[in-house]
Amino acid sequence: MDTLQQTTSDGTITFLPHRLNRQPVVVRGLTADELWICTGISASAGLALGLPIAWLASSVAVLPTAIVASIAAGLFIVGGLLRRQKRGRPETWLYRQIQWWFANHLPLLSRQVGAGELITRTGYWAVRRGGA
Repeated sequence: MDTLQQTTSDGTITFLPHRLNRQPVVVRGLTADELWICTGISASAGLALGLPIAWLASSVAVLPTAIVASIAAGLFIVGGLLRRQKRGRPETWLYRQIQWWFANHLPLLSRQVGAGELITRTGYWAVRRGGA
């Protein structure tokens, strides 16, 4: 077999068992990508909450404390929630949910996250049979 034919366009190796192409769970049921997303969102929330508190307290030390505390709380809370939501669903479920949300709520940005090719039509499907 040629080694070029054993890999797909996204870099996964086709002859290995399926579980070896999966991202491993790192912390509280989150994969590495999900962990970075959760950490970034939690740090941003900590920065937004810590800035006014640091200004009111006239202490810069409050800001990193708020960021670290929000990251810890975010990983603990969101990790548990996502683990429950992902249970029994396919690996790509979370990413498709994010794409679907962008396609429905922010259609101008949906192409940037790959949601442009999702079908978002709602309603009843009808099968029309034409007969002679």
